[in-house]
Amino acid sequence: MQKYTVAIALAMVLTGGLLFAGGSDEQAAEASALEAVQERGTLTVGMMGTYPPYNFLNTDEVMDGFDADIAREVARRIGVEAEFVATEWSGMIEGLLRGRFDTVISQMTITPERQEQMDFTQPYITNQVRIIVSSANNDITALEDFAGRRIGVGLGTNDEAYLRNEARPRVGDFEIVTYNDVITSLQDLNIGRTDATINNLYAIAPLVAERGFEIKAVGEPVKSDNAGIAFRKGNEDLRDAVDQALTDMKADGTYDQIFARWFAAVQ
Repeated sequence: MQKYTVAIALAMVLTGGLLFAGGSDEQAAEASALEAVQERGTLTVGMMGTYPPYNFLNTDEVMDGFDADIAREVARRIGVEAEFVATEWSGMIEGLLRGRFDTVISQMTITPERQEQMDFTQPYITNQVRIIVSSANNDITALEDFAGRRIGVGLGTNDEAYLRNEARPRVGDFEIVTYNDVITSLQDLNIGRTDATINNLYAIAPLVAERGFEIKAVGEPVKSDNAGIAFRKGNEDLRDAVDQALTDMKADGTYDQIFARWFAAVQ
C-alpha cells in the first residue's frame, strides 16, 4: 500500500512537471510570433477587399488601396511580404482570434470593447464620420433627423454600434439596415431604399466619382474614429515590431506619401 501511494505521488509530480513544461512551451510560442512570421516569410493580413479606397481588388485582381499599401510597407520593414486573406467584415474578428491570419489591417476602429479581445498598434488613420444622403434630400442634415427613417450601415462595424447604442436612444427610433459592404449600402441610398447612411469622405469620394452616385455629405462630423492594426493577445513582439514600423514610416515621410496617393483629392 505504501509503495502504491508513493507511485501515485511520483506520477502526480511528473504530470505536474509536464504540465508546467507544456505551459512554458505555450508561452514561448506566444512570445515568438514575430520569429514565426519572419521564418515563414509572410505576414498574413485579414482584409475586406470591398472598401475602396482603403482596400479593394484592382483590375488585376490584386489587393490594392491605402490599407494594402500600409500592410505591404510594414511587412517589408519587418523583413517579410504581406499575404492578404479576403474576409467579410462580420467574420473579421473571429478570423483573427481563430488564427486564420496574423493581423487585421482593414479600417478596424480601436474601441475599449475590442481592446479586451485584441491588441492594437498606434492609430494609422483618423476618419471623421459624416451623414450621407441623396443629393436631392434636404430634410436630413443632422442625427436628430434620423427619427422614423431607414438608415443604412455596415454590418458589425463601429458605426452600426454607434447608431444602435448612442444615436437611436438619443434621437428617437429609426430602422437600421445593415450591409456587408459599403458599395451596396451606397447603391441602396442612391436609389432610395434607405434615407441616409453614415460614413466618411475618404471612403465615399472615389465611389461617388466612379459610379456616379448622386449623394452628398451633410452636417458636422458625428464622430471621429481611430483605426489601428489588430493582433491576437499574446503576440506583443509582432505588434511592437509593426508599431515601430509605423512610427518609422511617419518619421521618414513614407506614410505621408501613401496617404497622399489615396486621399489628396479629398483634402
